[in-house]
Amino acid sequence: MGIVNMKELKKTFGDLTAVDGISITVEPGEIHGILGPNGASKSTTIGCITGLLPYDSGSVTYENAQAIEKWKQNIGYIPQDLAIYPDLSAEENVRFFCSLYGFKGSELKKKTEEALDFVGLLEVKRKKASEFSGGMKRRLNMACGIVHSPKLIIMDEPTVGIDPQSRNRILENVKALNKKGATILYTTHYMPEVEEICSRITVIDHGKVIASGTKEDILDKMGKDREIDVTFVDSDGLSGFETAIQRIKSVHRYSTGTEDNISTCKIFYSDDRTLMENVIRLAADNHLTITNIGSHEPSLEEIFLTLTGKELRDGK
Repeated sequence: MGIVNMKELKKTFGDLTAVDGISITVEPGEIHGILGPNGASKSTTIGCITGLLPYDSGSVTYENAQAIEKWKQNIGYIPQDLAIYPDLSAEENVRFFCSLYGFKGSELKKKTEEALDFVGLLEVKRKKASEFSGGMKRRLNMACGIVHSPKLIIMDEPTVGIDPQSRNRILENVKALNKKGATILYTTHYMPEVEEICSRITVIDHGKVIASGTKEDILDKMGKDREIDVTFVDSDGLSGFETAIQRIKSVHRYSTGTEDNISTCKIFYSDDRTLMENVIRLAADNHLTITNIGSHEPSLEEIFLTLTGKELRDGK
């Protein structure tokens, strides 16, 4: 049983089916990325998870099969639209949201300062939110969502419209929160973010789950090949090397070529963590000297293109 369990979730707006039978399990301690283009219904799905939107059918339960009413105090929500008060200072904003969870007195002050310090805004805590840059507002938005030390932190496109430096700071904060024990549910349409921070991924489009699992799981389900490229300084033992490579079950295909006494071999294979080691050993067995060896696996961009037949839409 996960910390969040969605089963066959459906949500409609009139004739539009925004969420169409989505099932996702978020395991304790992971950073689970929901990846999809704008308009894929990521935010609608998050609204159903947090209880902000009623859903038509299916179910959403939390740790130990609890309903949202009994578990919502364990959720920290960082929405895509800024949920801060521009006329209040950073400190006043964070203190207000912390007080909603019952914190008072010295404990309220301590948690407020810890959250501001965590996002790098403690030194400007008395400045009004309206005076902050876009990146600082995003960090303040995060502080308001994490100040009560929630078990589950839900982040909906937290880096939209900010500069690269602020984005990197937020991603580092996400990883730090996870190391402290928080489970993170993170929605985005930026593939590099998912590749950098997420341990598991759910790809959605048009309100449906297209694929879910680790990046390696998704590659295996797709039958998508990884690749090892090898360069040798000679070709005398190449035929023996090719014969040995063919016997490895994980190798789907390979190609070789020789030019000016430089031989190359491209090996396409499914998941096999020992293949690189075996390639090096087989080269040595056949008296081949490796000058260069490297591996490549499809990026999330390539995975998404394979799954949907189109590029990841951004703002369309």
